[in-house]
Amino acid sequence: MFQQLRVLFRQVMNEGSDEGAAVDTPSLHLAMASLLCEVADADHNRDPSEESAKVHLLVKLLEVDDAQARALLHEAQTRSEQSVSVFEFTNKLRSLSAEARYRLIEAMWQVAFADGILDPVEEAVIRQVAELIYVDHATFIKAKLSAQAGASE
Repeated sequence: MFQQLRVLFRQVMNEGSDEGAAVDTPSLHLAMASLLCEVADADHNRDPSEESAKVHLLVKLLEVDDAQARALLHEAQTRSEQSVSVFEFTNKLRSLSAEARYRLIEAMWQVAFADGILDPVEEAVIRQVAELIYVDHATFIKAKLSAQAGASE
């Protein structure tokens, strides 16, 4: 029992360190892809423009090719459907740089705006994620306005 507690304590203490983030890049990528899926599915409407946006944004965010992005999204969709909350994805992302967290929130907004309709539930998911990965309100709004401007072009 003490061994299990010791292992759990080590996991909690190392959770926010940069060392864990550098080592577990596939896990970070899966978490980011899962959050894009969470936003797209928040309104319970599968829209082709949102699906396309997810692929495009993952290619851009993670610097992967189209096939890798689609494979990652396939796995992320399954994880997202089985998840109970976004916390299991966000706790891995807190150690990202402020710029990387901003780009993720902006990408989530871009997915939400992709179908031309911003559902209040999509906004609520993005707001919750922003709070959980320590993105302040001003940065949250900046990302929203940037994505909104890009969507109207």
